[in-house]
Amino acid sequence: MTSINTNNSAQAALQTLRGINQGLNSTQNHVSTGYRVGKASDNAAYWSIATTMRSDNKALGAVSDALGLGAAKVDTAYTAMDSAIDVVGEIKAKIVAATENGVDKKKVQEEIDQLQDQLVSIAQSASFSGENWVAGVNGTKSVVSSFVRDGSNGVSVKMTDYVLSNTSTGNVLFGMTTTGAIETSTGILGSSNGTIGSVYSLDITNLTTADLGLALTNVENALKAMTSAGAKLGSISTRITMQDDFVSALSDSLDSGIGRLVDANMEEESSKLSALQTQQQLAIQSLSIANSSSQNILSLFR
Repeated sequence: MTSINTNNSAQAALQTLRGINQGLNSTQNHVSTGYRVGKASDNAAYWSIATTMRSDNKALGAVSDALGLGAAKVDTAYTAMDSAIDVVGEIKAKIVAATENGVDKKKVQEEIDQLQDQLVSIAQSASFSGENWVAGVNGTKSVVSSFVRDGSNGVSVKMTDYVLSNTSTGNVLFGMTTTGAIETSTGILGSSNGTIGSVYSLDITNLTTADLGLALTNVENALKAMTSAGAKLGSISTRITMQDDFVSALSDSLDSGIGRLVDANMEEESSKLSALQTQQQLAIQSLSIANSSSQNILSLFR
């Protein structure tokens, strides 16, 4: 029976066309965005995981920036410590030279005075982003080293610490006052060591040969402490470099993992798009045929 009120063929063709159009719209969206899962309704589980991982990746990016800042602080401190070691080495050489008979100790002391002033200048200049790791009071300096998500989904930021000690066997050249001024009576170079005094206050003008031996021992002890501090700074610098490389690799791994979950397979989507476009044309043709069948009824009334 043919009815002018109900066209079952047209309804079926229309439903088919609607389904094809929906698939076509979805595929076109995948092609244009590059995502197979672009919103929660596409796949709630994958979307949730990808969103969390993207957030973690942003945190890793911040960690990488913080590592760069930390590396700059450590490198500044190491450069200052290394330069100070060279200067103290020069002082050591001057003391050795002063032990020779006939050497004018006053003239040698004038050179030592300049070297001592240079040590203060180095300590004052070794500041980066408001932090000085070679001059300061007892305390702890920290740099961000990693962002961690544990097995229970708890998140935390891990730090690498460097404990400052302003004693003669510590790891800072000089102490520092509460106002940020160099305190030349503390630290490796400022702490007094017996009757000879500190490396910074050393004056060999009137020292005997025996006293010069004590001064030389004092300088040698300072060099040992400075070398130890430089080695510690070097090891932290190496760790920061390794951690930065790891963070970069981890970030790339997360990007790859997220892509596996939500990225569209462009070859597959391209093939699907071509097929759906063909199906759409056929569905439109079918709907046109179904609609034209009702027009044939008019010929019965002519």
